[in-house]
Amino acid sequence: MAPRSYRALGPAKIVETLERLELRISSRFPGSGLSRVCDSLIDVAKQTSQRIEYVSRPNWVLRLLLIVMIGGALATLLYFTSQISSLKGTDELSEAVQGLDALFNLVVLLGGGAFFVSTLETRWKRARALSALHELRSIVHVIDMHQLTKDPSAMGAIRTEQSPARNLTPIELVRYLDYCSEMLSLTAKCSALYAERLSDSVIVDTVGDLERLTSELSNKIWQKITIIETLYGRDVPLPSIEQTSRNPGLS
Repeated sequence: MAPRSYRALGPAKIVETLERLELRISSRFPGSGLSRVCDSLIDVAKQTSQRIEYVSRPNWVLRLLLIVMIGGALATLLYFTSQISSLKGTDELSEAVQGLDALFNLVVLLGGGAFFVSTLETRWKRARALSALHELRSIVHVIDMHQLTKDPSAMGAIRTEQSPARNLTPIELVRYLDYCSEMLSLTAKCSALYAERLSDSVIVDTVGDLERLTSELSNKIWQKITIIETLYGRDVPLPSIEQTSRNPGLS
């Protein structure tokens, strides 16, 4: 039997992977905006497990209120039923019919209230999860902003005053774009934790949209990497084994 840890995403493992990625980015691009974005993503990933644990926890106050409302409706119905069996006269029966109409309205009111209370917990959890997923979506767009100006076709072109700085070598550009792709993938994994713990159709659909967004942006990044391989050959110079062993951040 496969270990349970390989059947579900581990929030701690995602944070650990992000921390290693942040070290790699800081080592190769010290002081870069991308490393700061990754650092912010680490903070969000650490909060994700706490948020999911809090949101997935049952709200016993609402559940107790729901039980009381349903129990009150059933108790009222049983009481009225027991009273009808003891009625004999026509006048009493007429009063019973009037009481039945009032009881029906009461039961409908309690049923509507119980249904509203039963959806409160789901809507509350959904709102908290959607707020967290919106934060992850914002980070995805920030990551995409950092790779927008990393255009391999503009390498070596004459730079004007309005042009962004393009002082990265082909290998550095490949690494930069690869780091962006990794961050997009890990952001999607953070969002997948919500779909894994909350079986809500709206949450699952939102997570699916976020995963599709990160996949499309990652494909765009890898198209740039492919252009670099085409322009400079598929064997883009990589750090030597000796250099990598001395500085693991080069990988």
